[in-house]
Amino acid sequence: MNSSPAERTVLACAADLVAAFATHDRERYFACFDPTATFVFPTGPFLGSRAEYEREWASWEASGWRVLACESSDQRADEVAEGVVVFTHRVRTTTEDADGEHELDERETIVFRRDSDGAWTAVHEHLSSTPEGA
Repeated sequence: MNSSPAERTVLACAADLVAAFATHDRERYFACFDPTATFVFPTGPFLGSRAEYEREWASWEASGWRVLACESSDQRADEVAEGVVVFTHRVRTTTEDADGEHELDERETIVFRRDSDGAWTAVHEHLSSTPEGA
């Protein structure tokens, strides 16, 4: 597990993505995603592009939302095809909004694709709540 060069590279890319999210570094976070990336979250509509997600993020910020911290564990990277790696992990996130701080325990899958220039970018993200006892 996580032994191919592609898998190791994606683990590093995912660590950068999580670090950017954890510090609410919007520019660095969104740079990890391809413009055509799609997003599925436990609440809200399907987002069919990075631009749609950026607009959603801006609306959350306008209401006072902010990421305070994010920890990734149980990471796994699987090269499923040439130039495609599926990254999964458990993510614990602390956010704040007008109602105070919130702790989230979720599972996430991010699909990474190697671009023609050799760079790895995220092309799909799916986030779901972690079931009780998992």
